[in-house]
Amino acid sequence: MKKIRLAIFVSGSGTNAEAIMTYFQNHSRIDVAVVLSNNSEAYALQRAKKFSVPSKFFTKNQFQNGVVNQWLGEYRVTHIVLAGFLWLIPEKILSAYPNRIINIHPSLLPKFGGKGMYGQNVHEAVVAAKEQETGITIHEVNEQYDEGKILAQAKCTISSADTAPLVAAKVLKLEHEYYPKIIERWATSSGDQPIQILPL
Repeated sequence: MKKIRLAIFVSGSGTNAEAIMTYFQNHSRIDVAVVLSNNSEAYALQRAKKFSVPSKFFTKNQFQNGVVNQWLGEYRVTHIVLAGFLWLIPEKILSAYPNRIINIHPSLLPKFGGKGMYGQNVHEAVVAAKEQETGITIHEVNEQYDEGKILAQAKCTISSADTAPLVAAKVLKLEHEYYPKIIERWATSSGDQPIQILPL
């Protein structure tokens, strides 16, 4: 059976990328083929070295003009996973990987999504809104921020005493626990059956 080959796009520290690389080490069907970043200082690139996974930095121009597409072809990438990646995906890549790009967002979309809603910004907004729960949303990627088809969500409760950093820690735990499992189910599904929403 042909191997599924993931490209992980990252912009920062890469804890989710590390969780994914750990999960798919020695997997029978799925390999992490390459880690790609728009930030040359991203610690995720160092994490990739630890797993002997190739990594590359790219510029905005390379992202838009097809250079990154060429790299994806060279690494025989079949599916793309965004893990803390902050740029919109250009049409060239979207059209080359239809329904084969997913992202994880640190809130229960459609709440607290859209441009500028990433990382600590999301958790601060959740706390300011006095939400009683938050969580993660794993969704397909399209040309808009956080608007692709939702594949799975998982929740955690928030107390009135929780600060944004405490909420961030709860959400990160969900991310590390569920994202690799959903990637596995998504990538190995035939495509004709929707992925079931995770039990909450």
